[in-house]
Amino acid sequence: MNDVTAAPELGTPRVATETGLFLAEGPLWDPVRERLLWVDILDGCVYRGVLADDGTIEVEDRIRFPDTAGTVAVAASGELVVAGTRRLFFRTPDGAISAGPELISGADRRFNDGKADPAGRLIVGTKGPAGTRSEVFVRVEDDGSAAVLDDDLALANGLGWTADGRRFYSVDTGAGVIHVRAYDPRTGAVGERRVFATVGDGHPDGLTLDDEDHVWVAVWGAGRVLRYSPAGEIVGRIEVPAPHTSSVAFAGPALDILVITTAQEGLGDAELAAHPLSGRLFTLRPGFRGGPPPLWSGRV
Repeated sequence: MNDVTAAPELGTPRVATETGLFLAEGPLWDPVRERLLWVDILDGCVYRGVLADDGTIEVEDRIRFPDTAGTVAVAASGELVVAGTRRLFFRTPDGAISAGPELISGADRRFNDGKADPAGRLIVGTKGPAGTRSEVFVRVEDDGSAAVLDDDLALANGLGWTADGRRFYSVDTGAGVIHVRAYDPRTGAVGERRVFATVGDGHPDGLTLDDEDHVWVAVWGAGRVLRYSPAGEIVGRIEVPAPHTSSVAFAGPALDILVITTAQEGLGDAELAAHPLSGRLFTLRPGFRGGPPPLWSGRV
């Protein structure tokens, strides 16, 4: 099934946060401290919140970094890594922030979405000028070097792995496609990339996988989340009252609450008036669970 409107609705999301952010992204469940993390990219902030059983989110901390904050990952120790514009930033559990070396170049390019892979290595994509096909996914190796996985993307975005870590999904938002390839979680070796699905209405953005290896993707511009089977068929949808849905993640102690981030970026005054909940986080229990989120391995 690839007809979006024919796919069954998986529930109605509730508004989970009290205020809207300009570009909320990258929701991540920290299973050690049982807290939800997410970013406001252009504001350079990481948010940490308490996820209640009813799906509401209480902001516990707002951590400002001296740059953009494309994505955040967390280590078992509580250390955070944040993708700035061209370098990574690190925050120790006691609050000290330090910067790593530049890993990418280009005045009009910045790091975008990213995640820890099954072995704990950070993979992060880039966003550059519209109309180009030179954006990259890079994997930050244990020695701090950056290994390029892709170098021909229009906008490198969401990513995720199957439960066994052997299939790697990634989004090229500008091309409107989700890619899939083989992945060796031990060595990081990747197989040949192929198109898993093409999104026709809106643009694929952040994604996650559930424990049945189905892919959930936020569709920017369409105000929805789609659930794809491993065969690439649309088998479920969630309609969100904010057109710019930016990312998704399973959260909560049982990993049964789907968290959806949205954004105000790109909306004019009339669109914001028509969609006043834009920039909020939304939650629902769709009847599926996520797998354990990989923790970042931390600095070596």
